[in-house]
Amino acid sequence: MDLKFTREDAEFREEMRASLNAILPEDIRASVRAQTTMASHLGDQRRWFQILDQHGWAVPHWPVQHGGTGWSPLRRFIFEDEMHSADAPEFNWGGSHMVGPVIYTFGSLAQQEKFLKPTRSGKIAWAQGFSEPGSGSDLASLRTNAKLQTGHYLVNGQKIWTSGAYEADWGFFLVKTDLTVKPQRGMSFLLIDMKSPGITIRQIPQINGEAHLCEVFLDNVVVPAENLVGEPGQGWTYAKFLLEHERTTSSFIFWSKRELRKAKRIAASETWGGIPLAQRPEFCAKIALLEAEMQALEWSVLRILADETYGYPAGVAASVVKIRGSELQQDITQLQADLLGARALRYYNPDTSLYEKSLIWPDYVPGRSGIAMMIRAATIYGGSKQIQKNIIAKSAFGL
Repeated sequence: MDLKFTREDAEFREEMRASLNAILPEDIRASVRAQTTMASHLGDQRRWFQILDQHGWAVPHWPVQHGGTGWSPLRRFIFEDEMHSADAPEFNWGGSHMVGPVIYTFGSLAQQEKFLKPTRSGKIAWAQGFSEPGSGSDLASLRTNAKLQTGHYLVNGQKIWTSGAYEADWGFFLVKTDLTVKPQRGMSFLLIDMKSPGITIRQIPQINGEAHLCEVFLDNVVVPAENLVGEPGQGWTYAKFLLEHERTTSSFIFWSKRELRKAKRIAASETWGGIPLAQRPEFCAKIALLEAEMQALEWSVLRILADETYGYPAGVAASVVKIRGSELQQDITQLQADLLGARALRYYNPDTSLYEKSLIWPDYVPGRSGIAMMIRAATIYGGSKQIQKNIIAKSAFGL
């Protein structure tokens, strides 16, 4: 593999950098820079993706007939890299990278017409209803059930760790529709209006002051039968497609590159004994090591995008970058907190971006500790590190 970008790719990057900086509203950029949590504010996301949709860039990875750009995987990589460099809001992953591809691949024409356009333009925010108490990485053991009635399903059960459920418009849920067959074959994929009667949402307080994760209780929720995606009993297949469709997103490569730049800025600004921390040997070594590991991860992601042959299933490569990506997230955010020292102990309310900016509290201080605490879970959510290692051991090495 040639790891050099072509002149045309470099020109595309410059074009995207200039365009994104020109169309990104300054108040949204300021909000992203000041946020004290990982998730962008939903209002900022909605506005930003309306703007991107007007330019045809909201879902560059979708097929052209559904609003995609037709760019190569490398061009999409460059675009997303520049999005993060510009301090633009994150994708609303639930819609753009998860349920959207499932709907345009397996959904009915009516579902495509109803959901795809408002999803890519930010008008519909989605929540993912997969995990349950006792059914996290082992989704086959989920217990939420949907019984087919006359023209609708009656859904009962509980979901947990449902990100953003309290502000989502719709949810995509894995439910049991047949208890007489093996667990994977009795699972179906339902789209549920989050304002439906019978849905109760409880936000879960988190260690960093957020409450973005939720419990969702479903008590006799009536869901129209036309909200079933594809065929009944195929939910496991669609869930695997969803999780494998974007094999490199779990690396969080763009987010980590941005956070490493922040760490280097902190190191250049903070001093110890009158010397910038960036000049202290111990911190120079840490930053140099992280930069090397970041470059190695980026090359791995590019190899996946180039469809290199590994001799084992592509999902194994996704597990590898998930492990390294989550570990790097933890190392980088911990470094940020270490660089700030005692000032990292100050609490910032995630519900407001207001803080007193001064020489004592510059704008790179807020949020660093809160995000570092939240990222301790990066090696658990999205498939724990232990589960990913089991996948690698079994699929790549036959263990």
